[in-house]
Amino acid sequence: MREHAVVTGGAGFVGSHVCDRLLAAGADVTCVDNFSTGDAGNIAHLKTEPRFRFVEADVSRGFDVPGPVDLVMHLASPASPRDYERLPVETLQTGAAGTNHALDLAQAHGARFVLTSTSEVYGDPRQHPQRETYWGNVNPVGPRSVYDEAKRYAEALTTAYRRARGVNTGIARLFNTYGPRMRADDGRAIPTFIRQILTGEPVTVAGAGTQTRSLCFVDDTVAGLLALAESDFPGPVNLGNPRELEIRELVDEIQRLAGTSVPVRHIPAPVDDPQRRCPDIGLAQRELGWQPRVELHDGLRRTLEWFATRLSPV
Repeated sequence: MREHAVVTGGAGFVGSHVCDRLLAAGADVTCVDNFSTGDAGNIAHLKTEPRFRFVEADVSRGFDVPGPVDLVMHLASPASPRDYERLPVETLQTGAAGTNHALDLAQAHGARFVLTSTSEVYGDPRQHPQRETYWGNVNPVGPRSVYDEAKRYAEALTTAYRRARGVNTGIARLFNTYGPRMRADDGRAIPTFIRQILTGEPVTVAGAGTQTRSLCFVDDTVAGLLALAESDFPGPVNLGNPRELEIRELVDEIQRLAGTSVPVRHIPAPVDDPQRRCPDIGLAQRELGWQPRVELHDGLRRTLEWFATRLSPV
């Protein structure tokens, strides 16, 4: 395990779990965040941890981390449609200038650099399941484009630093991670459905609900990210659960686990909403020895339990 890791976006949903796992493995951790979408509550339990340091900064404007650095994990970015529609320019700036600054930090210290990219680089894919060799089907001027293109540019910049400047980089493409510490209002499917079901609201399903997603519990995602960090593999590599299910099936499963039933209300599907999303994880299995282990029912149960302590029925 690296001795000192810097985690940008470390107060976010996935980033805070990465901080926890790195500390548990014995690393010193510096978390960099500006709370534009992160939550101070996600790292509040780390305030008294002597090996944890917090730096409040906007990575797109640059940041300073004292001392030697062995690992830079770049997770900073709005990641839900509601957030990147609210912060379109900031999302692009984080993917561009923010990635540039994080790569410069890694280069200056000779550190391993890991970029958390996204399955959104595949757009509304015409290849199924998606392999890392697929170039994608992305609308560069659509409502989702600020996030898609920010991550595509970040991948290109990361690759350029590896080829031209010799930085030890790795790229992970995350598929629909879920779990505790997601914001109830972030607009993504699982927190939205759970919030609606636990508070007795009608569940809003976009379109017919036949679009598919592949859901990976956060513990599995973080394990994949740390396996990539400990390797020298450049990627890109898919990190996700290859079990594909329809959105309407997801609603049924959450209702069953919650032991309740609320009405379903269909709303218009968002523009450019991917109709199918499922990773081919053969590369992750071969190169990292990684595959997801948490079953959907167990991950959803743990997520429901976490939200239930924070939401009250109407």
